[in-house]
Amino acid sequence: MTRLALLSLIGLAACAPETPTYDGAQAFQAQCASCHGALGRGNGPLAEGLSPAPSDLTTLTRRFGGTYPADHVMTAIDGYNRGAHFSAAMPRFGDGDLGPMIMTEEDGNPMPIPAELLALSNYIETLQR
Repeated sequence: MTRLALLSLIGLAACAPETPTYDGAQAFQAQCASCHGALGRGNGPLAEGLSPAPSDLTTLTRRFGGTYPADHVMTAIDGYNRGAHFSAAMPRFGDGDLGPMIMTEEDGNPMPIPAELLALSNYIETLQR
C-alpha cells in the first residue's frame, strides 16, 4: 500500500461518525427513578398514588425464578406488546428515541435492539438483590 493510500484511509477513519455510548445508570435516573426510586425499589417521589404501584425492580430475578428477565424488562420499558399486568402510568418509552439499533445475539440469531434500551436493561440487572 502506498503512503498516500494509507494516509487517505487514516483520514477517512478520522471522519467516521462516532457511535454514541449510553449510560444505563444515567438513563435510569433521568427516566425511571421518579417512579421506581433511585435504587429501583418502587418508592420514587411520584410513586405515591399510582395504581398499581411501581414495581420493585430489585427483585425481578427472584420473581422470575432466578434468571434476570431481560426480554420482559425491555418490553416493559419500550411498551411493545405490553400485557394487561402493566400499569397505564408506565410510559411507552419506545415511542421516543431510544438510540440507534445495535445488533445483539439471541439464541444464535442477530437481533436489533435500541442502544439506550439495552443499556437500561443492563443497568436494572445490576440492581438485583
